[in-house]
Amino acid sequence: MGRLTRPQELAVGERVRFEGQVRLILAVSGRAVTLSDMGGTSRSVPPAVLFAADDFEAVDSLGRMPLPPVSLLETLPQAALEKALWWEGHVLEVLRGLPPEATAGTEPKPQYSLSRSLTARERAKAAELTAAGHRVTAGTVANRRRRYEKDGVMGLADHRPVRKTPKYGTVDDAVVAAMRQAITEATDASTRTGTFLLWRTEQILKARDDGSEVKLPSRRTLYRLLDKLTTGTHTTGSATTRRSRAHGAAAPFGELPAFAPGEVMQIDSTPMDVLVRLDDGVAGTVELTGMVDVATRTVTAAVLRPTTKAVDASVLLARTVTPELMRPGWVDALRMSRSVLPHRRLLSLDERLEHAAARPVIVPEMIVCDHGKAFMSRNFLASCRFLEIDLQPAHKGSPFEKGHIEKMLGSVGTLFTQFLPGFTGRSTEHRGRDLDKQPLWSLLELQELLDEWIVAQWQNRPHDGLRDPATPGRSFTPNEKYAALVEACGYVPVALSSEDYVELLPTCWRAVNDYGIKLKRRTYDSPALAGLRRQHSGVREKKGLWEIHHDPYDVARIWVRNHHAGSGWIEATWKHLHQVPVPFGELAWDHAAQGLPEATEAEIADAVAALLAKAHAGPDQPAKPKRSARDKRVAARTRSTRSLTPTADDLAPPAPATTDAGTDEPDEDAEPLAEVIPLGLFNPLEDPWRRT
Repeated sequence: MGRLTRPQELAVGERVRFEGQVRLILAVSGRAVTLSDMGGTSRSVPPAVLFAADDFEAVDSLGRMPLPPVSLLETLPQAALEKALWWEGHVLEVLRGLPPEATAGTEPKPQYSLSRSLTARERAKAAELTAAGHRVTAGTVANRRRRYEKDGVMGLADHRPVRKTPKYGTVDDAVVAAMRQAITEATDASTRTGTFLLWRTEQILKARDDGSEVKLPSRRTLYRLLDKLTTGTHTTGSATTRRSRAHGAAAPFGELPAFAPGEVMQIDSTPMDVLVRLDDGVAGTVELTGMVDVATRTVTAAVLRPTTKAVDASVLLARTVTPELMRPGWVDALRMSRSVLPHRRLLSLDERLEHAAARPVIVPEMIVCDHGKAFMSRNFLASCRFLEIDLQPAHKGSPFEKGHIEKMLGSVGTLFTQFLPGFTGRSTEHRGRDLDKQPLWSLLELQELLDEWIVAQWQNRPHDGLRDPATPGRSFTPNEKYAALVEACGYVPVALSSEDYVELLPTCWRAVNDYGIKLKRRTYDSPALAGLRRQHSGVREKKGLWEIHHDPYDVARIWVRNHHAGSGWIEATWKHLHQVPVPFGELAWDHAAQGLPEATEAEIADAVAALLAKAHAGPDQPAKPKRSARDKRVAARTRSTRSLTPTADDLAPPAPATTDAGTDEPDEDAEPLAEVIPLGLFNPLEDPWRRT
């Protein structure tokens, strides 16, 4: 007889099995329990009689079998599956009176009639199977029936062929705990191999306080255990990834929703995998600092510096909230007026967008950053307060909280940096040879190329994270997503004025001389400085110097605060702006033609292809001057003078001049060379007043 389920208490509304039927409890008293009957009439049964019944048990439902787990059934061997299905047919005949393959209208066998108790039907099934050659008892049939009602077909299957072994086998729990401790200690340490971790596990076991001796398994078993415990932890891999996974959030990842441009933006910096020619002529690396809008994936600004500082983050913020103007040399297809952006609507709010490039101007509401010094500095925090921006630092060791900017900075290396000369690769094992001998771009030239690439390719490239929920097969570009969200939000944030932009720029103090203002070996001047030359600014704390604001990425102009006339600004330009072709130089913009058609995909693709080809070629190298025949002869004669003392050959008359073709005919343009008289040797013991 199988184990019966006895409830702790009976309540009205519960269901119990009694005399082969599932009945509903209608009333409960100390003398009788009123049960429903199949005929529709109720039946009162004393509690003692009810509890003494062989087939009595409490049930939670009307006896509906659970759905068969098809996916789990596929994991069973074929023989075990056929055996479980065979048992299912017999159990269903016990429960319902008919086997599953019975046709409609078939009457159940007398021994399986529902009028008989469940126990009687189970005994009849056991006798039938025994007579057919399968030795089973009524208790076995009852056990199979209960397992089927609980777990369905899987309850009838033999799980011994697919029984799972213990997770760590027969390894002692103390060894597992010691190895876990060794792995935990390695989280913030330098990366070591598995040999060290096994040694550390042994040391931890020896230092136990209980004094018990734990027998270590074989070396191969320990390595298998280490492989199981370190799966996904990068214990012997990248230290950065290991710390990120260990100190990251344990709860499921969430995402801060962003439904409008500027609602959530992210900022970060990373080393750029390319060599550039720095100001001192030495090849070096630079850092890329960028800001991306989460809602539209728009890169609002990206700047390059040898080392990211607080002032660079403030300049990046200033560039984010101001239009990106077209520059000389950019193709006309990159204008905002020829893009999918709502140019006319934006132009009514800001006339500066008439000459702007196709990059949206987005004013941040919230900026997510890490705990870098550049973003936690007083300068950057003051800029955010000035613009009423909520600065939200991410949790330490949780780069996934700003995953959009992390992915964007990585995509720059894949889509742009690898096309540049001097590309170093992501690690030393991916680095080539003689990179510093290639024609490297300067920092300002590379900044110019990066700005053009963002406008030309990034803003017009379909982004996998910008998909329409109604049509997931289509992905939007950042410019298309911005245009769609502007229509949905119903408002456009107004960009900063030119005065606000200047206020966010770095500050220095200089004197206004007759020739202008000297800043980093460049001279700036303007006719508006006529009344300020060699004058005291009135700021005693700065010894009469004048406040200068400048853009580190734009050497074309600076701004001087007019302390004598209040807080106005005077713009001064570089004196050699029109003579020296440098990036960010001339800011004379062409007037935009009205009614231009939108730029086609072919025009944008051509612009991107030309940009990458130009970037890969490197800067133009100055051509070596072509030397004349005379210059070659002088150089050859100079190299041939190896001895400091004159010889007979040196005092001989010069040989006839020859042409470049190697003939003895004299060159028509050749001039007679003077006789070369080398200097004599200096003798310190010789009388200098004696004439020779």
